[in-house]
Amino acid sequence: MSTTQIDRLRELLEPLAGERGMDLEEVRLTPAGKRRVLRVVVDTDEGVGLEACAELSRAASAALDAADVLGPTPYVLEVSSPGADRPLTEHRHYRRAAGRLIKAKLHDGGELTARVIGVDESGLDLEVPGVKGRRPTARRVEFDEIASARVEIEFSRKTDADTDSDTDTDTNGDESQKEA
Repeated sequence: MSTTQIDRLRELLEPLAGERGMDLEEVRLTPAGKRRVLRVVVDTDEGVGLEACAELSRAASAALDAADVLGPTPYVLEVSSPGADRPLTEHRHYRRAAGRLIKAKLHDGGELTARVIGVDESGLDLEVPGVKGRRPTARRVEFDEIASARVEIEFSRKTDADTDSDTDTDTNGDESQKEA
């Protein structure tokens, strides 16, 4: 697989993704026995559903066959959305992570786990969770301070709605704790 082949694949696939409102995030061609696997990763601000991936896969397959970019060796085409914990490398990745918890390694050697509150052209506004019962704190981090970052997967995030539903008000206006 040459860089020029990946470039040609990108040139062919990028317009197909763009027509469907998707960003082409990654194109990777890897050997797999007697054939190759062409992995195409796409995303949108709202995320990418299964039907959208299937539609792009059909269009990409037809275009790849017509252009003969991959030559005579058989290939398997996989079109998917990025994983939840993929690295954040582009401005749009951070924008799409708004409201989510991220873990960032900083160029100064520090590490930071915080929730993305806002994103602008130069950096992030974050909410750093409080430790040992302390309140969260706000922090500003510029993009040039970040060496790498990933979204942290949260399985049981407590939302404002969850907090509000922890107490019930009875008919007398008294609050009582719900039993778990």
